[in-house]
Amino acid sequence: MDFEKNQVPLSLIDSEDQTFRITTETGIDDILDSIKNVGLINPPILIKKKSKYTIICGFRRIAAYQILGLLNIEAKILGSNDRELDCIKIAITDNSFQRPLNLIEQSRSLFMLSGFFKDITSLADAASSLGLPCNPSLIKKIINIYHLPSPIQKGILSNTISLAMAVELGAFEKDAGITFARIFNDLKLGLNKQRELITLINEISLRENIPVMKVIQESNFQEILQNDEFDRTKKTEKLRFYLKKRRYPSIAQAEQDFESLINELKLKNGMKLIPPKNFEGNTFIIKLYFNNLKELQDHSDTLKKIIQNPIFKKQVSGVGD
Repeated sequence: MDFEKNQVPLSLIDSEDQTFRITTETGIDDILDSIKNVGLINPPILIKKKSKYTIICGFRRIAAYQILGLLNIEAKILGSNDRELDCIKIAITDNSFQRPLNLIEQSRSLFMLSGFFKDITSLADAASSLGLPCNPSLIKKIINIYHLPSPIQKGILSNTISLAMAVELGAFEKDAGITFARIFNDLKLGLNKQRELITLINEISLRENIPVMKVIQESNFQEILQNDEFDRTKKTEKLRFYLKKRRYPSIAQAEQDFESLINELKLKNGMKLIPPKNFEGNTFIIKLYFNNLKELQDHSDTLKKIIQNPIFKKQVSGVGD
């Protein structure tokens, strides 16, 4: 493909036209420093459209020139007859061979390409030649990211939301997906806790035959989220307890009773009482750690007290009923 190098007035460049933008980067401090110290090393690539130029690649370089108050920039100019697909390939190549593209940039690239290929196999071949993922199944997931609301995309960029979770959030109604993304970001939840939260809310929604957003918007849920006295960890704990109590009332009550029991027993260091999983069944586990016979004897004395404790007796007899 032939380029014509020329000085182009910045006033003739349409910076609002984002048709070929791949990068999610908006900061330009690094480019400003580079231009000030060594000048423009890699000129942007433009294409003439009517009376103005559209940017193929070099959005941040052009923004830096504008901030520096410069009037003209050296650019490589494509012929007006060059195909749109070729322009897209140049834009992707300029970005992908400088650094690995993040998921949002990959989704933009694959979405741009997808309009020119009739099937996923052809798209995968083209993607591979441009340094993009070439697995058809993965390509479909990544392209879907392009259509997700901005808060979910921002969660992906900040590594708060994984590709798998983004796909799940995309299946919700728009408001619900956005709300989940904001909660995950505010509380900095890991993937397991994200899944737990979604599962509990979904199950409550189905069990009570109400929309997901109604579960999230109810006062008890919102009071926990908006309580400034709680840090993120405390909010997460309280939200999980509230949702579990609502989803599994009997288990939540058993957990609360068990916590009271532990406080009542005042177990010494080196002794741990473990209830049945989900408080289903009758098997409790007691773990003992000791370094000498004296510590073992102390544990033995404590065990006798535990056996005689009325709260413990009630807890044991109640589990599995």
